[in-house]
Amino acid sequence: MGRQYGGLMKDELLAEYAMITTELQSRGYTIDEIRSLVRDNEPFLPERIKEIYRGMAEVTGLTEDDAYVLYYGPILYLTTPYACSYLAVWDEYTVNGSVVVSRNWDTSDELEPFNQYYVLAVYNPTDGSNSVATFSPAAAAPETLMNSKGLYISDDASGQGISAPENRQEILAAFFGLMLDFSDLDGLDAGIRALRPSGTVIVDAAGVTGAYVYEVGLVETKQRTGDGVIAAANHFVDPFWTGIVPEPNSVIRYDNLLGQAEEAKGSIDGEKMVGIRDVAYEDGGATFTHTVFDGIPCSSNHQIVFVPADETLWFKVVDMTWQKVSLSPLFAE
Repeated sequence: MGRQYGGLMKDELLAEYAMITTELQSRGYTIDEIRSLVRDNEPFLPERIKEIYRGMAEVTGLTEDDAYVLYYGPILYLTTPYACSYLAVWDEYTVNGSVVVSRNWDTSDELEPFNQYYVLAVYNPTDGSNSVATFSPAAAAPETLMNSKGLYISDDASGQGISAPENRQEILAAFFGLMLDFSDLDGLDAGIRALRPSGTVIVDAAGVTGAYVYEVGLVETKQRTGDGVIAAANHFVDPFWTGIVPEPNSVIRYDNLLGQAEEAKGSIDGEKMVGIRDVAYEDGGATFTHTVFDGIPCSSNHQIVFVPADETLWFKVVDMTWQKVSLSPLFAE
């Protein structure tokens, strides 16, 4: 799959690599230091991810370390934390009871150079695993994934900045494995509960039958669901967690999303959810478009709406228009 990806996207991957390394060199890093940064993380990637990036390297002429620069590119590039939000509705909240999922991936605008490289990639393995669709800058570690069984997974920052003292598996690579391996929400639930990420994180999950939020600490994981609606922003909500003071804008976005779902109760489908996600933070929604916080312009860098029942996807990159695609014909199954 890596050779196919590399062959189809060679020009874009090489241009993106040049963009990343040029910027990091301007910050004082040498090429060897950049490669060393990603090489230090390579042992924590599963072999199936490594095989993809070896294939990309082989076709593009990059070294394997250079391919991992693409994988970690946005993480290397960002100097400020990312945010994100999630809203899922079903039963009485939607037109026909089907689950409708949405998410914003919020970052500072310093990530704008990656916007031209966004790609919807579909992986169709030949070993019996599920097909997986990802949306991210080309070859970057995807944080929004769907599979051919109608499952969905993404992540939100927890707002805590707490890290484990020991090495643990890279969580975005784990997401890819979960999408390859699990075909229903029960299995995905078990897989998420087995995660031991290197830092606290919020995991969003959905499928044809429902939707959940997992608040993942270093030791404990708490699952949340709702009566037809669930949301997440960048703070833990379960009462189990004590002594955590959330950022005000996280609470506002969380409350706004629940309020929007309540106002639209009974009328939400994919298109309606797109409209909900179009509402600006300043206007009672959760979406940023070059919104300034503490002097830093921030945007909902990419947005997703997904209907698991028919695998219809809407996606958008900031300052661009929404696009709609049916994933079913793209999956090999």
